[in-house]
Amino acid sequence: MSEEKERPDFVTEEHLEFLDELRESGVTNMFGAGSYIEEAFPELSESQARKVLIYWMSSFSERHPKES
Repeated sequence: MSEEKERPDFVTEEHLEFLDELRESGVTNMFGAGSYIEEAFPELSESQARKVLIYWMSSFSERHPKES
């Protein structure tokens, strides 16, 4: 994705690393990862979990340039 998104204030490295590990595990299609985020980080609302996932997807190629 070439569109750069600004990182929401509540998105942490822990969230991004969790999603990287979830992707590596192959447990779920990443489009369905919102519920995994909500379960792992109950302090996030459903909307925030969705925004974490959107940010992770939009920034993946920048954070992992050799994998994209």
